Amino acid sequence: QVQLVESGGELVQAGGSLRLSCAASGRTFSIYIMGWFRQAPGKEREFVAAIDWTGTRTNYEDSAKGRFTISKDNAKNTVYLEMNSLKAEDTAVYYCAARKAGAASYDLWGQGTQVTVSS
Repeated sequence: QVQLVESGGELVQAGGSLRLSCAASGRTFSIYIMGWFRQAPGKEREFVAAIDWTGTRTNYEDSAKGRFTISKDNAKNTVYLEMNSLKAEDTAVYYCAARKAGAASYDLWGQGTQVTVSS
């Protein structure tokens, strides 16, 4: 099995930056894609960004393009989400997720980390 542990969420002022981390452990060889999702109060969980396990291909939700950067440290099996120019609407619980090879969707999730942006 694969375990995902997020960290890095905190309270930050609008315009500030944060870097979230997601450490993967266990049977990481089975992972195909890693992604970041977020869920704001009263809203559905939404996709933010994704990166393939080799760290060579990325994909972003439109509101994240130009402000957020997803990256991966292959040696540490850790995926990062660098968030800049944060806005109040970025406030949410951010979840790391993994999609295994052959899976139709993300099937492994972390516990989430809270990001609060004060305006």
